[in-house]
Amino acid sequence: MASVFQTIRNVNRIRQVINILLKYGFEEFVTTTPLRKLIPARQQSDWFRGERPVFSYTTWERIRMVIEELGPTFVKLAQVASNRPDLLPEPLIKELEKLQSNVPPFAYEEALRIVAEELGRPVADIFAFFDKVPLGSASIGQVHRARLHTGEDVVVKVQRPDIENKIYTDLQLIKELVKLTENYFKNIGILNPNEIVETFEKSLLRELDYQYELRHIEQFRKLYEHVPHLYIPRPYRELSSKRVLTMEFVSGCKITDVKQLKAWGLSPEILAQRGLQLYLMQIFEYGFFHADPHPGNVLVRPNGDIALLDYGMVGKLSRAQRFAFAGVFIGMAQRDARRMALNLQQLAVEHEIEDIKELENDLEELIEDLIILDTGEAGISVFTERLQRISYKHGLQIPGNIFLILRALAILEGIGLQIYPTFDTLEAVKPYSTKLLAEQFSWQNVKAEFANTFLQVGYLIAQMPDDVRTILGKLRQGKLHFNLQLTGYEELLSEIESLIRRLSLTILIAALLIFSGLSLRVDYGQHIPQLWGISYVTLISWIIAGILSTILLLLTLKRKE
Repeated sequence: MASVFQTIRNVNRIRQVINILLKYGFEEFVTTTPLRKLIPARQQSDWFRGERPVFSYTTWERIRMVIEELGPTFVKLAQVASNRPDLLPEPLIKELEKLQSNVPPFAYEEALRIVAEELGRPVADIFAFFDKVPLGSASIGQVHRARLHTGEDVVVKVQRPDIENKIYTDLQLIKELVKLTENYFKNIGILNPNEIVETFEKSLLRELDYQYELRHIEQFRKLYEHVPHLYIPRPYRELSSKRVLTMEFVSGCKITDVKQLKAWGLSPEILAQRGLQLYLMQIFEYGFFHADPHPGNVLVRPNGDIALLDYGMVGKLSRAQRFAFAGVFIGMAQRDARRMALNLQQLAVEHEIEDIKELENDLEELIEDLIILDTGEAGISVFTERLQRISYKHGLQIPGNIFLILRALAILEGIGLQIYPTFDTLEAVKPYSTKLLAEQFSWQNVKAEFANTFLQVGYLIAQMPDDVRTILGKLRQGKLHFNLQLTGYEELLSEIESLIRRLSLTILIAALLIFSGLSLRVDYGQHIPQLWGISYVTLISWIIAGILSTILLLLTLKRKE
C-alpha cells in the first residue's frame, strides 16, 4: 500500500513539474517527450513572469526560473552543477550561478528536537544557551549559536526535518524526468544528462551526512596546524552526528569589511594577498583545499589570522593532477599552446579531440587575448570563462575538482579586487607552477617514477605468460565462445611466449633508455658519484640496456634459425 501512495505522490509531483515547465514556455520539453501523457485535460498557463512575457527571456533564463520554482532540491542540484562547466553550456552555467536558495528557517522547537534525538540527551544537558534565532538558513540545514556548560561558544548546524526523504524523492523524480527527456537535452547541447545527474547525486547525498564535513575539518586541522595565519575551527566529534555538527564559534569580520579591518589596524591589501597565498599553498603544495571561499566563509580575526568556515565542499588533487594543472599555467606563461593542450589532455578524464591542432589554435587565441589585456581584465575569471568554452567545445571532461579550484580562485579574485584594485591572481599562481615543474623533474620524483615504471614492467613480464596460458586454456575449453577450430596450438603457445619475452625485453630497454635520457637533464651537483661528468646511475642504466639489447638480438637470431 505504501508503494501505491508513493507512486501517486510522484505522479502528482511530476504533474506539478509539468505545469511549471509549461508556465515558462517549455511546451516542447513536454509535448515531444513521454511526459505529454501526464498533461491535465485542461491546462491553465500563466505566460508572464512579472510584467514580461516568458518568451522575452532567453532559454537559459527560463531554465533558471523553472529550477527556482521547483524548490530547494532542484536549486541545490543546479548550484552543484554550476561547478561543472565542462559538462554544461556556458550560458546555462552563468544562469545557474545566480541561483539562491532563499529557504526560510524552520522552527526553533524542531531544531531542539533534532539535536536531542541525534545526540541522545536533552539540549539543556548539553548547552547552557541555545539561540532561538539561527545565524543562517540554507536548503539542507540551518546554524544556531550556542554555549556549552564549560563556557565555550559554539555553532550548531542542524539538518532540516525530513529533508533526506524529500531529497531522495526529488532525486528519483529528476532521474526519471531525465530518462524521459534525454533527447531534448541533447538537442540543446547537454550531451550526457544521465551522467550529470548521477555525478551530482553523489555530491548532494554526501551533504546530507555531516560526518563528512566533520572529517574534513579534522583533516584540515591536522594538515595545516603549523601554517601561520590560518585558523581552522575546532570540531566537537562527541557533539556531532549525521544530522548535527557542532564546532567552535569563531569571532571576526568578513574579509571584505574594510572599515573594520582598518579599525583593527590591519592592512586590507596584505590580507588579500595572504588569503590568496594560503589558498595557493593548499592547492599546489598539499592538493587538499577549501572549495567555497565566499566572503561569509572567510573571516579575519582581530590578530590578522584568516579563519575558514564551512567545510561541506572541499577539493582534492592527486600528484599527477597537480603537475598537469601547473603545466597549464606554465604553458600560458611561456605562450606555449601545445604545452597547454597536452596538459589539458592529461587532466581530462575523457575527451573527444579529433584535431589537436584546433585545440592548440583555440588556446593560442586565449594566450594572446590574456597577454594583451590589462590586469583588471585579464584575471582568473576571464581565464576560467574561456577555458570553460574550450573544454566544452572539444569534449574535454575535466575532473570537477579542477573547476572547483578555478571557481575558488575566481571568488578570491573578486574579493581581492574589492579591497585591492591591483590584485592579480594569475601572476600569483606562476611561482607555484614553476615550483611544481621543478619538483616534477627533480631527482626524487624521476627516481620514484622510474621505480614505478620498473615495477609495472616487471609485473607485466611476470604476469603475461600466465595470462596467455589462461586465455589459451579457455580457448581449449571453448569458454571464449569463438567459432574457430584450433589445431597445433602447442606450437602457437610456444611462439606467443617467445614473442612476449622479446616484447617485454623491448619495453624494459625502452624504459631504461628513457630514464637515462631524463637523468642526463638533471643537475646532480656533487651529491651523486659521477664518471666523465655522467652519473653512475645513468651509466648503469646504459650497461643494463646494452646487456638486455644483446640478449634480445640473440633471441631474435635464434628464432630466425
